[in-house]
Amino acid sequence: MDVHLAAPGRMPAPGTEIFEWGPLLPGGPGWLEWLTKPVLIIALSAGLVCGFFWAAFRRPVLVPRGMQNVGELVYIFVREQIARPMLGRQDAERWMPFLMSVFSFVLVMNVMGVVPVLQFPVTSHFAVPLVLAVVVYVLYLSLSVRHQGFFGYFKNVMFPPGQPWWVYLLLAPIELLQHLVLRPATHSIRLFANMFAGHLLIAFFATVAWWFLLERPSAAGLGVGLAGAVMTVVLTAFEMFVQVLQAYIFTLLAASYIGTALHPDH
Repeated sequence: MDVHLAAPGRMPAPGTEIFEWGPLLPGGPGWLEWLTKPVLIIALSAGLVCGFFWAAFRRPVLVPRGMQNVGELVYIFVREQIARPMLGRQDAERWMPFLMSVFSFVLVMNVMGVVPVLQFPVTSHFAVPLVLAVVVYVLYLSLSVRHQGFFGYFKNVMFPPGQPWWVYLLLAPIELLQHLVLRPATHSIRLFANMFAGHLLIAFFATVAWWFLLERPSAAGLGVGLAGAVMTVVLTAFEMFVQVLQAYIFTLLAASYIGTALHPDH
């Protein structure tokens, strides 16, 4: 329900309008209409990722400390939990720069949802995870064709060995649909849906707490307001876990697609 359409005296429940942001400079020049809060957060996230790793590894030492220590922990996590299991030791190191970048960028954009003042996960805008998924998918297709050949790729996708000929009549179009449409769609929707739902739930319970404790305080509404405040804190903590988890899953799937392109027989 739109906040502006709430009846007088009723709590304005947040809806999809909390994901809509106009220009940061309303009434400014037309060429700056693209500059919105989500765009600013994306640029800030990219700058933070680049700045962090530059500061962590510009002067590496044998015994890491400070930011280098944190950077190496992130590197080891991505390498041991994502790259090597999906790509094997031989290819993992070669693809670590890409996978580290994807994981760190998605993670920081997700975490922006609980940063005071900013408080908006830009991955809850479907266009953001979609663009990232398309980048991964284009990379997957190019690697597949390069390593398997154009016709070899479609043969491996549509006609996996060991099946009776009549099974391919049903299996071939399903596999083609899965690889050309469902993979990038599910890759992006999973991240978008989790960030969208989490942000909306936190906004709802925060509104409950604000309404019953500050805007319309009463003895009858005290318990509801306190429950809303507690749920806001609990859901924020849970959302932080989901933010890390979704960055991990998104990067894991990216590594899986790259591994499938490089080693179609596995």
